[in-house]
Amino acid sequence: MAPANNMVNPESKVSEAHQRKRVNLARLEADLAYFQARLEMIGQPGSTNQLAQHKVFMLLSESTGAKVAEAEQAVSEMF
Repeated sequence: MAPANNMVNPESKVSEAHQRKRVNLARLEADLAYFQARLEMIGQPGSTNQLAQHKVFMLLSESTGAKVAEAEQAVSEMF
């Protein structure tokens, strides 16, 4: 009789967790790149709308940058 395949290999769980963290990091980096590109497109705000957009994208960029740093640390601590 063949052994049951429902037993989980601990190494595969670590690998899956590491992969999820790397995917999360890549998503955050993509978001950060988007926010930075939007800031570049706005440049010096010339209208109230552009000023509001600039403020929002600056806040999003700062917040996402902090999350990227945390995610990078989490990925590096895996190994």
